[in-house]
Amino acid sequence: MLCMSATSIDQFVEAVKQTAIANKRWVPPIGKGALYLRPLLLGSGAVLGLAPAPEYMFVIYASPVGNYFKEGLSPINLFIEPLVVAPELSKQSATMHLLVFFLKLLEYLFVSTRPVLVLKAQLMAKRRGFSDVLLLHSVNKRNIEEAASCNVFIVKDNNVSTPSKEGTILSAIMRKSIIEIARDHGYEVISHFFMLVERSIPVEELLEADEAFCTGTAVVVAPVGSITYRDKRIEYRTGAGTVSQTLYRRLTSIQMGLVEDIKGWTVEIE
Repeated sequence: MLCMSATSIDQFVEAVKQTAIANKRWVPPIGKGALYLRPLLLGSGAVLGLAPAPEYMFVIYASPVGNYFKEGLSPINLFIEPLVVAPELSKQSATMHLLVFFLKLLEYLFVSTRPVLVLKAQLMAKRRGFSDVLLLHSVNKRNIEEAASCNVFIVKDNNVSTPSKEGTILSAIMRKSIIEIARDHGYEVISHFFMLVERSIPVEELLEADEAFCTGTAVVVAPVGSITYRDKRIEYRTGAGTVSQTLYRRLTSIQMGLVEDIKGWTVEIE
């Protein structure tokens, strides 16, 4: 939509490799964090009118990071704010499509990966001691969508569900990776042979779930210890034997080269 000239796959991978090599002294020890990489395309040039930029600079930021939530690897606690909802895209006009798109674009560049409308709710939730705020669908205000900083999954009787992509949630790479791992019954490490579906999830079903967890590039896989909704606190199963822990171990084992990467996700850097 912005008519930006993308790099080739080879250029992108080589740039990531060179950035990692140049910053290798900042890579935390295994288990202590990661080197977070964020690629950007910056448009520039002598253009003031409404037109694509004549040139672009491809930039990759690198920074060592620890755990995203202050709880570390401990279960997080979410708060559902009934008045804060995810923006509806599928039934809006083309003008509103563009407005929300550019709001999200600005958030990617300057603040976070979620719409600006959730920042105040997230701040208020954290001031009350919660890890993050969980959003509801903007039209029915009943179905769960995502947290301000991550996607959400629920588990009931070993069946895993996550909100479907209907134009209102972020189609995140970590979400996609976890779905692929969960649906691959060939992994011997997964003792639970569960089903995973993408669908609409009413908040009442979330409150009756056995387990809940969040996923994201910074979050990775974070178990949810509790969710508070309308002054009611619901606690969930965490710890050994949970689906979230199984998926977390499989994903991080692939990342660290402890198991065979049959999906071709990892790239070795000399």
